[in-house]
Amino acid sequence: MSIIDNLKWRYATKRMNGSVVSDADLATILEAINLTATSYGLQPFSVLVVTNSDIKTKLQAAAYGQPQLVESSHVLVFAIPEKLTAADVTTFIEHVAAVRSIPVEALDGYKQMIVGTVESLTAEQQQTWAAKQAYIALGTALTAAAELKVDACPMEGFSKEQFDEILGLKAKGLTSAVILPLGYRSEEDATSQYIKVRKPIDTLVHYVK
Repeated sequence: MSIIDNLKWRYATKRMNGSVVSDADLATILEAINLTATSYGLQPFSVLVVTNSDIKTKLQAAAYGQPQLVESSHVLVFAIPEKLTAADVTTFIEHVAAVRSIPVEALDGYKQMIVGTVESLTAEQQQTWAAKQAYIALGTALTAAAELKVDACPMEGFSKEQFDEILGLKAKGLTSAVILPLGYRSEEDATSQYIKVRKPIDTLVHYVK
């Protein structure tokens, strides 16, 4: 099937059947997330993969009882730094230099540009910026899952404070941004039969020539 057919197939799955996503498919989705576009390539987010049933039950309570949390195979939690620092940028630059086998000093101008951006933002603005990067990764994950015929449901309906506490994120300097349960649709999910509704393409897209 084409990518368009797969995107037409996917929907925000409301009920899952408990079947387990294979290690290979999960690895592909995670690799797609790792390859996603982000500003500067900085990747200011982490992804927690939750499979523990007790923890998923706690997360369900913190997500207003939504069944995907416990019926899914895996729950991906995209978490962002509470605060970005120049040290974070330094770590990123050193990694770039190592991977590309170039002197770290050759990236000094690039490093200062990123540091300038990061340090010009308040902690709240940094989190907003980092969350935007996480949402780009979320979109990539949804597309990768659809290609593999793995169902998913992007979710913002949860208590971030409770998720952070349950997952011990504050101790890691992180806070939750968005979540993505992965699994397979249940026959009980009536929404799987809904016709996908989107804007007509000619009202969505405007060409500037």
